[in-house]
Amino acid sequence: MLFAGTSGWAYPSWKPGFYPHKWPAKRFLEHYSTRLNSVEVNYTFRTLPTPEQVAVWMAAVPPGFRFSFKAPEGITHRKRLRECGEAVAQFLASLEPVRSAGALGCVLFQLPPNFKADHARLEAFLSLPELKPAQRVAFEFRHESWFCRDTWSLLRAHNAAVCIAESEALVTPEMHTARHFACYRLRMPGGYDTAAIAEHAARFRHLSARREVFVYYKHEDEPTGPLAAEAMLVAAATALLAGSQSDMALAEPA
Repeated sequence: MLFAGTSGWAYPSWKPGFYPHKWPAKRFLEHYSTRLNSVEVNYTFRTLPTPEQVAVWMAAVPPGFRFSFKAPEGITHRKRLRECGEAVAQFLASLEPVRSAGALGCVLFQLPPNFKADHARLEAFLSLPELKPAQRVAFEFRHESWFCRDTWSLLRAHNAAVCIAESEALVTPEMHTARHFACYRLRMPGGYDTAAIAEHAARFRHLSARREVFVYYKHEDEPTGPLAAEAMLVAAATALLAGSQSDMALAEPA
């Protein structure tokens, strides 16, 4: 129920801190998926993937791995959620092999920073029948006018999530509007130290007891993002195992 990774994987500068020194670029995702269980694909913000690309991605990862995708800029930045049913349908059709294989995580609609709250437009977008195949829809709002009760109510009514994002410029309120999943994007400059990662592990492990949780750390030139995601997953799994062993010990007869 806890999925973590970074926004992308194709970074040669992650050698040798994350990828082995001589590991070929065409096998980066293969190695990535042995250490992390999800990735946010930003590639789709600019270009829709071809069936051949999707097939290669799917073949590189083990069962249980999840791909989240950022919606195209044509939907979020050009049309700004207005009259884009056809564009949504084309985008989601390109992801159909991922969805049918059970490997689809979140579909992220990241709005531009100058896009102020427009609840009528958001409601019309959320009501699009073309949006249904997305399964888990999350919105990253980057203008503070969206942070209000009307936004949360609309998202709850459509079982869509607030993407809880943190960066130097803006931090999204910790608000959960989707019933079965949550989405986080962690982008503080300089990454996160050991104490912060431990806090993340405790918070997300607790939350994942009730819903699927998708967490994506920032991609940078240095492999701080994937290493933080890996450390967080290991810490969460270790705490979960320790708790299970403690419960078993308490259940044993004296």
